[in-house]
Amino acid sequence: MRRAGLLKALVGVGALVTLPETAGAQGATKIHEKGRCAIRGHCGKQSFFGGELPCPDNGLAREPEDEVRQKLVGLCGPKWNEGPVCCLEEQIDALSSNLKLAEGIIASCPACRHNFFDIFCTFTCSPDQSLFVNVTQTEENHSGKTLVTEITNIWSEEYQSGFYNSCKNVKNGASGGKAIDFIGGGAKNYSQFLKFLGDKKFLGSPFQINYRTSPSGPDSRGMKPLPMLPKACNDPDKAYRCSCVDCPEVCPELPPVSTQDFCHVGLLPCLSFAVIVIYSVFLLLVMGVASYVTVRERRFRKPERVRLLQDPTPSDDEDEGEMVQRAGYFEQPQGIYKPNSVLSSLFSRIGGACARFPAITIGTSFIFVILLSVGWLRFAIETDPVRLWVSPSSPAAQEKVFFDESFGPFFRAEQAFLVNESGPVLEYDTLAWWFDVESRIRHMMSSDKGLGLEDVCFRPTGDACVVQSLTGYFGSSFSNLDPNTWRDRIRHCTESPGDPSCLPDFQQPLRPEMILGGYESTGDVLDAKALVVTWVVNNFAQGTADEEKAVDWENSFKRAMESVQEEAAERGLRVSFNAEVSLEQELNKSTNTDAKIVVISYVIMFVYASLALGSVTVTWRSLLGNPANALVQSKFTLGIVGILIVLMSVSASVGLFSAAGVKVTLIIAEVIPFLVLAVGVDNIFLIVHEFERVNFSHPDAEIDERVARAVGRIGPSVFLSALTETVAFSLGAFVGMPAVKNFAAYAAGAVFINAILQVTMFISVLALNQRRVESLRADCFPCLTVQKANSFGLPEDQVFDDHEAESSLQSFIRRIYAPFILDRRVKATIVIAFLGLLTAGIALIPEVALGLDQRIALPSDSYLIPYFDDLDAYFRTGPPVYFVTRNVNVTERIHQQQLCGRFTSCEEFSLPFILEQESRRPNVSYLSGSAASWVDDFFYWLNPQQDCCKENDKICFEDRIPPWNITLHGMPTGPEFIHYAEKWLNAPTDASCPLGGKAPYSSAVVIDKASSMVNASHFRTSHTPLRNQRDFIQSYIAARRIADDISREHKIDVFPYSKFYIFFDQYTSIVRLTGTLLGSAVAIIFVLTSAILGSVATGAVITTTVVMTVVDIIGTMAIAGVSLNAVSLVNLVICVGISVEFCAHIARAFMFPPRTLLEKAPAKFRGKDARAWAALVNVGGSVFSGITVTKLLGVCVLAFTRSKIFEIYYFRVWLALVIFAATHALIFLPVALSYFGGAGYLDPAADGGLEANLASRSYRSLLVDDGYDSDEY
Repeated sequence: MRRAGLLKALVGVGALVTLPETAGAQGATKIHEKGRCAIRGHCGKQSFFGGELPCPDNGLAREPEDEVRQKLVGLCGPKWNEGPVCCLEEQIDALSSNLKLAEGIIASCPACRHNFFDIFCTFTCSPDQSLFVNVTQTEENHSGKTLVTEITNIWSEEYQSGFYNSCKNVKNGASGGKAIDFIGGGAKNYSQFLKFLGDKKFLGSPFQINYRTSPSGPDSRGMKPLPMLPKACNDPDKAYRCSCVDCPEVCPELPPVSTQDFCHVGLLPCLSFAVIVIYSVFLLLVMGVASYVTVRERRFRKPERVRLLQDPTPSDDEDEGEMVQRAGYFEQPQGIYKPNSVLSSLFSRIGGACARFPAITIGTSFIFVILLSVGWLRFAIETDPVRLWVSPSSPAAQEKVFFDESFGPFFRAEQAFLVNESGPVLEYDTLAWWFDVESRIRHMMSSDKGLGLEDVCFRPTGDACVVQSLTGYFGSSFSNLDPNTWRDRIRHCTESPGDPSCLPDFQQPLRPEMILGGYESTGDVLDAKALVVTWVVNNFAQGTADEEKAVDWENSFKRAMESVQEEAAERGLRVSFNAEVSLEQELNKSTNTDAKIVVISYVIMFVYASLALGSVTVTWRSLLGNPANALVQSKFTLGIVGILIVLMSVSASVGLFSAAGVKVTLIIAEVIPFLVLAVGVDNIFLIVHEFERVNFSHPDAEIDERVARAVGRIGPSVFLSALTETVAFSLGAFVGMPAVKNFAAYAAGAVFINAILQVTMFISVLALNQRRVESLRADCFPCLTVQKANSFGLPEDQVFDDHEAESSLQSFIRRIYAPFILDRRVKATIVIAFLGLLTAGIALIPEVALGLDQRIALPSDSYLIPYFDDLDAYFRTGPPVYFVTRNVNVTERIHQQQLCGRFTSCEEFSLPFILEQESRRPNVSYLSGSAASWVDDFFYWLNPQQDCCKENDKICFEDRIPPWNITLHGMPTGPEFIHYAEKWLNAPTDASCPLGGKAPYSSAVVIDKASSMVNASHFRTSHTPLRNQRDFIQSYIAARRIADDISREHKIDVFPYSKFYIFFDQYTSIVRLTGTLLGSAVAIIFVLTSAILGSVATGAVITTTVVMTVVDIIGTMAIAGVSLNAVSLVNLVICVGISVEFCAHIARAFMFPPRTLLEKAPAKFRGKDARAWAALVNVGGSVFSGITVTKLLGVCVLAFTRSKIFEIYYFRVWLALVIFAATHALIFLPVALSYFGGAGYLDPAADGGLEANLASRSYRSLLVDDGYDSDEY
């Protein structure tokens, strides 16, 4: 932005060009010999706006006057101390003026500066000028003077390439770009470099100079290149050697970076390879052992078979009755586990009290919930992504606060892509329309505050807004778009973005990769498929009035771009856009789009619960026989109350933690109602089914006694599952990440409160409901009495035993399923199969990606999704990154040497050196381009040869002793440094002084005048283009590594900052955090289950089953495209808690087997096999219907969500949870318990145990015994 005047003057010095190797030579230079000139002096201008043109002069070189000689030596060096020259004073003055401007860019590299000055001084003043300069075209002006309009210049290829090579890597400190972009139009070789300098053009060379490597043509006889050699940037002479920043050849080599890739064996990660090998060896061993056992069995089976065939004694087994042959009859546990008895007694008392005093219990419950819900008055939703994903105490959060407080918040960016998917986007009509679009945006006023772009935009020079667009090549004015030459201009400006004629209003080069995309395949910018436009807006602290102004303008910008999208569609084009405020608004909107999904889940679960809860006493057969029973026996009221309790628990939890100042997050709002509903309905099923079983086994007992018995039996199971879930969820509260911490608090609170209300309030409602049933009053309308119904829904004189009351599902489990999976061979097969599943899960763990694509978090129809797609496809520039020094006193020489890069005394591994070297290995550093070093630019600004620093109308450091030098010796320190630094930071950047610090660095350096030190400063560079989540994560890790290396090298505090870092800080520790959370949850589950069930062995089996389930879910994440992030981490914690719920009831039934069921275990089952069979028959059906089916119904609804994040991170993960948890609980767990379960305990209930016949009662309604008389229902 500061180079227009510089380049106009610089190129006008005598632009040197080398392109064609031959040219015709005809003109004014007839004699080519030593001591003879080709041009001399100025003869006027070709036009009013043109530059001064030289006069053709083939005369002899002349001795200059002493004053002229002094000027020439002062400018071009001591080699001009003697001898004739071919230039006049006016030429030397012009040359001095222009070369001093160039020096501001190239002075940091002595070799480049020397070559640059040498070539122009020699071209202008060499006494042998005619040997290498040939005037080929002239013309007369209006005064009759002959003007030179074209010349040919001969320089050796060695000199031309050496000249270019010495300058090609010189960096422009302020912009971080290359100096060649400004002085050579971004040339890629010496031919392009000199061509840019020599082409005749407006704001360029006033006449054409064609450079050649050898003479040709009739007038070139006697011409030859001068025997001059350029200085190399790594020249042996230290006076000309450049720094590492400007010359890669002198850079010290950085130590190699060890990559973080996983160990691989071929294509497989080592972990995957190892577990596959181990499992394969195990499988081979099992097959070998099985083969050996089979052979032995067959060897001994033949004699036995012969003996049996010859045995005349018939078997009496079938005539001796089932009680004799049932192994469980002899396997009854005799021990008593005191904690279980205490829990059973406690819950029995609670149930009895709630049943006897329902009004008090229900009233107290409502008061309790209302009091907690008062906290809603402090209800607040956290929508700021920064406060969601990063702990305030984390380094990234503290660094962001430091950066914002020191340098101000990072700029806001509004960006748009104009895309033609069928061909090039650059057409004259399209550009004409887009000029109008940008003009409308520029003059648009916001609807609320009446603000325009000029009121909110970023203006580094104080004049023009920063708008990075192709229109900047045309001065942002349609009048400059010539229908005949616009293509040539675009091609020229993209090749030479530093050309003054191509600079936009804000005077910074527009690199083609920032404004055009989709032309990589051909390399021709005119084939670009996308036009990229970025409006840069000032940012302010969150919640301030200034930020509200920016948001107000952005909202109007959004509305304007929506209209532009319609216009583009009419033209067959597509526009995607993003405003800074867009992402937060769209993320918040996504919650609203999924609210109905949660409501539908509630409705489906309510309907299922109401129908399934009533199914114990209402069957199709009873309904057809006596429809009146359905009015009494239905459980819609219980279903409604169950849902109400879920809502009450959520409300109470939200109120409690809102009062504590814990804000609600989007995850909480979307997940916890669904989570608590799924957990709550499960417990309701268990409670109601147990109560119905007690109703049938103790029909004559008082209602409160029956309720007490039921709660005493099922309460410990509910307590076990609720406690483990609450503790598992609570673990997340110890995580620093607010999204996880807040979710953990709300979820644990809601689940715990829900469990309390279920064993109190719901029990009271259950007792009231039973009184209604026995009073033959209609469900939902208790005022109506149904005379034809009966209280049981079954014939009162019918006696049911377990077989008679058995449903088809229960019968299937007892007769087929349980005996099948507990068969000796089947058990081994099941263990092998589930270990294979575990092996697959472990093998897939390394394939789980990290990250959360922003597109997934948005509604599927969000306008931002096409924008992010276009950003990935067409934008080829990476985000800026700042390396920030904190409390580094740059006024001290030692720290100056640590932070400088262009002086001979700079540290070998100074900050700019390290960043420069890292940018040369972008595959590991993810850095592109050099850092903008304010220290270097500041010290070069003090160079008196630059004429920049002036004090009292006198050039600073002009008479300083020691003089300004490149060793930093004598440079300012302490208060003097602060004095000059303040002047520099207020110095404007213009053609006369391109090193002024106001525009590029005024917000990059924080000075504390009171303590005479620099509190903070930053060094800006940029990342390579980042295309996916892995790139973003790895770039953050790389930047953190580089900053740590610098801090360690110099013992100073340096940290990296980029706008996106705050969102990716979690991934530096999320794997470790996941392991810690899940490991802690598993450990606590082991302790709780072992303590409550009274068996370390059984606790270990449950814990192992949970671990296997979670591992399989993680493996499924790799296949289903679910990456690891805060959202999926929350889900994994949920998976741990809910997996325990699937296992707890079966495990408890195994440890406390119902006597009546155990007595009926098949004869082939002994000991643990018998108890495993009893546990499956007892509660297997309830686990399937009350837990599996309930959750499956709710999860399936999520498949229809509009939100991708719901579909991927909830539907896919929770579906995997239901499938794996159910299969592990119903298939693997019974088998594992039969192998490794602990010793059982005596059932304290005399009538058959805590959960005796629970499952059969839950499915009694599915298939009533055929012997029932339908007429009596």
